Amino acid sequence: MMMDAGRARRARRPSSVRSGMLESSVVKPPIRLLAADIDGTLLNPEFQISEVDLAGLRRAHREGVEVILVTGRRHKFALPIAEQLGFDLWLISSNGAITRSLCGETFHRDMLPLETCRKLCATMREFRGNTVLTFDMESKGAIVLEHMRELNTSIQRWLEENLQYIDFVIPLEKSLITDPVQAMFCGRIERMHEALTLLAASGLENDITVLRTEYPVRDLSIVDVLSQGCSKGHALERWAKYRGIPREQVMAIGDNYNDIEMLAFAGLPFIMGNASEELRGRGWAVTLANDQNGVAAAIEQVLGARVGV
Repeated sequence: MMMDAGRARRARRPSSVRSGMLESSVVKPPIRLLAADIDGTLLNPEFQISEVDLAGLRRAHREGVEVILVTGRRHKFALPIAEQLGFDLWLISSNGAITRSLCGETFHRDMLPLETCRKLCATMREFRGNTVLTFDMESKGAIVLEHMRELNTSIQRWLEENLQYIDFVIPLEKSLITDPVQAMFCGRIERMHEALTLLAASGLENDITVLRTEYPVRDLSIVDVLSQGCSKGHALERWAKYRGIPREQVMAIGDNYNDIEMLAFAGLPFIMGNASEELRGRGWAVTLANDQNGVAAAIEQVLGARVGV
């Protein structure tokens, strides 16, 4: 069930306000909303959250800052990461397509129209072996592909961890009986650049949003195709508006190309030290890398050094 804006705002009021304390007696942090990417940002190269980064996010939460995770992952795949934080929060998943709470309450969905996806599959036929469709369900069929032969070398770990949700359908179009969340094309960076070129010439530019994520060390690129206008940035802007939080009081931390719209919206954007030189050259504040507790370092820059540390 979709959540109304009033309930969403009430759900996240600081406890001091709910208990009746005067707002003037509360020391207000310089930000009210902190949006953090997961892969390449919150997760280190071993795909773990460091204790230092966990402490930083928990500190922000204690000091009255709302924390929201904004990720390209499916909601279900992001949940184990979010649950490690140890407090209630919301997730913007699938690069902005879905905003949902830890307990499964849906605030917003932005699906890729079924007919648009059919046209996309036809246009991208030569990349059929690199194609993954995702649907907003938590059972087998949430992830659909024709085969794994061209995906095993690039996203083998992801496939293994999501195996219970994968269904094999030939051709892919047979799975399109409802609007999917998105289409993904996964593979080596050079191969995905070819996919981006074909997408740019597809004539679908007014119907879709194309986002890319690149990990040069792994020679992996993921090209996500979503509904027109859907992105992490648009979803974060929508959420901030419902919370009544101006962009000047929104902080965002990211590391990749699919974070660009989110970082551009935030009043206080931070790019990770492990991001590409191109992204680090965009004028955003640069924090430490994801193997050096970059999330905690950015939080400390904004909230100040902790007393006694």
